[in-house]
Amino acid sequence: MTTQIELAGVNKHYGAFHALKNINLSIAKGTFVALVGPSGCGKSTLLRSLAGLESISEGDLKIAGELMNNVPPRKRDVAMVFQSYALYPHMTVEQNLTYSLRIRGVAKAEAKKAAEEVAATTGLSHLLKRYPRELSGGQRQRVAMSRAIIRHPKAFLFDEPLSNLDAALRVHMRKEIRALHDRLHATSVYVTHDQIEAMTMADHVVVMREGVIEQQGRPLDLYDTPANKFVAGFIGSPAMNFIPAIVGEDGASLTLDLGPLKYKLTISSKLPPGRKLTAGIRPEHIGITGQGQGTFDVPVAVVETTGSSTFITAATGPELTIVETGRGNARAGDTIGVIVDPQKLHLFDETSGVRI
Repeated sequence: MTTQIELAGVNKHYGAFHALKNINLSIAKGTFVALVGPSGCGKSTLLRSLAGLESISEGDLKIAGELMNNVPPRKRDVAMVFQSYALYPHMTVEQNLTYSLRIRGVAKAEAKKAAEEVAATTGLSHLLKRYPRELSGGQRQRVAMSRAIIRHPKAFLFDEPLSNLDAALRVHMRKEIRALHDRLHATSVYVTHDQIEAMTMADHVVVMREGVIEQQGRPLDLYDTPANKFVAGFIGSPAMNFIPAIVGEDGASLTLDLGPLKYKLTISSKLPPGRKLTAGIRPEHIGITGQGQGTFDVPVAVVETTGSSTFITAATGPELTIVETGRGNARAGDTIGVIVDPQKLHLFDETSGVRI
């Protein structure tokens, strides 16, 4: 596939602060890429660097094969959609959509036709004469996206565009943005702190921390084979359980340390005896059975049910979170048996956090 955006050895310094550290990222044309990570990880700085709103300190940035290091934002042919919508309040929807065309000298009739075509694609045809103050949050976000689409840019850059919307509308707009991306065969780079957005929308997810790309790849590859403990804990909801563990003298067993409770498991790997690890197990990969019938027993501290799923927190140290499909029978104060398949365990080095 043709590479649309390429970053090679990109660094960004703000004085002594190193915001982006040796970023290497290649984005194929037509791909939806999500940049995800906690606040301050560098994802918005990276997006703003693509747009030209921040200059990079070192490295090369290419868009459609052209070096962009010193090219001003208006000449990069990318369109940015902000969290704040950034609409002109004194202009109608149609005027907001056609503004970028009009300042480039496009004829009024041609700009109007383009606005009508884009509005039909994004479901805004009946709102063209309204002002932003007369629109809902979701409608304003659609106008912001439409204003980007009308330019036919080389790439769409989304900076946490759904953060101001309520939960139900976020889910709806997630689908709309992805559907638009597919219809337009666009190249999209989407910044979010919400890993569910990243997992459900993107073809390729880039997980960042402290200016570094920790791991990148297809969403389910990150879920199934996280490179380290940070990625394992960030991808997946509820988060992965992490349990201190030590390899047995035979090198083929693992003792899990859950505070006063210690449990021994046989593992398929051959590891150095006595090695200290962190064992990870996803809440949905822990089975539930009767007391004395599972891998080990745990006391139940809290039970939360949503109807479709039941979330159980075990009174262990560290706490163990278990997700059961449907409505379970466990109650706070019960003791239940849990089933842990050693094949589902993720093992990480205790010190570095790197996957073993």
